[in-house]
Amino acid sequence: MSTKDYLEKDYYKVLGVAKTASQEEIKKSYRKLARKYHPDANKGDTDAEDRFKEVSEAYDVLSDEKRRKEYDSVRSMPGGFRGQQGGGFPFDLGDIFGQQGGPQTGGAGERIGDLFGGLFNRGGGTRTTGTRRARRGADVETDVTLSFGRAMNGVTVPIKLTSEAACDGCRGTGARAGTVPRVCPNCEGTGHETRNLGNFGFQEPCKECHGRGLVVDDPCPKCHGSGRATGTRTIQARIPAGVADGQKIRLKGKGAPGENGGPSGDLYVNIKVRPHQVFGRGGDNLTLTVPVTFPEAALGAEIRVPTFQGQPVTLRLPEGTPNGRTFRVKGRGAPRRDGTKGDLLVTVDVQVPQKLDDQAREALTRLREAGTGDDLRADLLQQARTE
Repeated sequence: MSTKDYLEKDYYKVLGVAKTASQEEIKKSYRKLARKYHPDANKGDTDAEDRFKEVSEAYDVLSDEKRRKEYDSVRSMPGGFRGQQGGGFPFDLGDIFGQQGGPQTGGAGERIGDLFGGLFNRGGGTRTTGTRRARRGADVETDVTLSFGRAMNGVTVPIKLTSEAACDGCRGTGARAGTVPRVCPNCEGTGHETRNLGNFGFQEPCKECHGRGLVVDDPCPKCHGSGRATGTRTIQARIPAGVADGQKIRLKGKGAPGENGGPSGDLYVNIKVRPHQVFGRGGDNLTLTVPVTFPEAALGAEIRVPTFQGQPVTLRLPEGTPNGRTFRVKGRGAPRRDGTKGDLLVTVDVQVPQKLDDQAREALTRLREAGTGDDLRADLLQQARTE
């Protein structure tokens, strides 16, 4: 767990409990959420997997009385920390800042110390020492538009990305070719400096090197000393079969490159699917509206209906099929992540003939006369008169 997560994540909110919740309430909420987001119940769902990790992380802290007390104490301080009267703290700083990080705390010193190492400089100094930290690359978001068929079948598409990366003219150093930057004498290469505010220090980016930890005397003419440049690259992104319009896919590590050996960010692909002329989509099911004649609906019939990229199937209509009735054809829908398919939902649209020849008119007249005495609207008229 990173220090940033430890300080900024609201574990009570993650578990959906109040800050005054008892251990029993915390345990009950955790079990409910763990069942809901467990990877075994959400195979292939990366969002559910991430949510499960968040829930487990929150429970790991709040279920331990000691860690919960430390967590509450840190979050109760302005800006994430505070001094108490006499310069003391409501918990053992040795446990938090790496002097005692044992197996129970999971290395609390690693969690907190990596962000604040040297921050609480109570000796009056203004500088900290250390090395430049790796920085994760930024996440990148892009849109991809697919035809209905390509979305159903899955496809690998080239995606052109423009993002910041290390300058190829200086390989990210910011210095002109043949020269090298020097360690910033003000921050001693850490990229930050500490200001004393009484009992504790406040850390901020170094004013001399602007947080880089290095000073460039002869800047690269291409990036002007920043070490970063806007680059364009093309990646091949695999879009899984069955993606739906509006779905967002995360491609881990395909975002902007990191700095100082840090990992790349993620790429988020927003899927847009063009509509099909015949088939619609509802979740994992495909939808289809098929016209039928009045005699077919009234007397029953066997009709052939199309399937997506497959052979037509025969659908049996029972006698008296009403307009708008939907029939289900199993296994002819959209692909799912587990390899199965949804269903095809076929809705009948009874067509009323616009033109009748004499024979058809006579047949319909006899049908109407045969139904004399059956007032279909009698109940409707009676109910309309009630208050």
